[in-house]
Amino acid sequence: MRVVHTDEIIKNIKEMCIEANLSLSDDMQCRLKNAMKNEKCQLGQQILNQLDQNMKIAKEDKIPICQDTGMAIVFMNIGQDVHIEGMDLHEAVDEGVREGYKCGYLRKSVVKDPLIRENTKDNTPAVLHIDIVPGDKVEILVAPKGFGSENMSRVFMLKPADGVEGIKKSVIEAVKDAGPNACPPMVIGVGLGGSFEKAAFLAKKALTRNLDVPSQKEHIAVLEKELLEEINELGIGPGGLGGTTTALGLNIETYPTHIAGMPLAVNICCHVNRHAHCII
Repeated sequence: MRVVHTDEIIKNIKEMCIEANLSLSDDMQCRLKNAMKNEKCQLGQQILNQLDQNMKIAKEDKIPICQDTGMAIVFMNIGQDVHIEGMDLHEAVDEGVREGYKCGYLRKSVVKDPLIRENTKDNTPAVLHIDIVPGDKVEILVAPKGFGSENMSRVFMLKPADGVEGIKKSVIEAVKDAGPNACPPMVIGVGLGGSFEKAAFLAKKALTRNLDVPSQKEHIAVLEKELLEEINELGIGPGGLGGTTTALGLNIETYPTHIAGMPLAVNICCHVNRHAHCII
């Protein structure tokens, strides 16, 4: 049995909240660079160049890429041979978020109650997803999620008979409805299967997968490629002002489901698709 103290969890989450908000992962930076080279619309190119310049300023001056520094989404894979000592785990995660948003001078955007709307003033609580896995490690993924794009996300309860064409139609409908409101170029996470809530979880998790790593399932990898191509033919473009780069990437995660249904969730992210990862 390996012991992990919550002080170490707090420290890492604090650092990851700051890191994720100041710079994008390598795959995201690469996709943006490629989009700048391949965008066929002059206005679209100008917008992509501005986004790239914004990224450079954020990194050099250590300021957030976007003023919406997001609600902290935290995924934890905890090895079954790990014993966690110290604080309550949920409190430790929130403490890491609290310290990260304070020390990083990140905007605090979370309210205590959906109706009363009083700001918690420290961006807590986080949304925490925990999975118990084999081994003696703790894997943490912090993904701050801005709500301009989050508000554009959708869940569809499709019928099995809707098939691949029904999936495509629904995903494209969600992207069309999002339009400029999701701050394109977008990254699109798709969750397929499971139940109502599982599909939404899968869609969120899909956003954190490296965009250069296709699905291990061949038929899903084909669907990812086809959907991305069709979405980039919509003409929404960077900033929603037209162009050939509406989305930088699209990932699909799947899960077994019931014989009577085919849940589908589409979680849209703007061009600031943020996440940071560590293993303790």
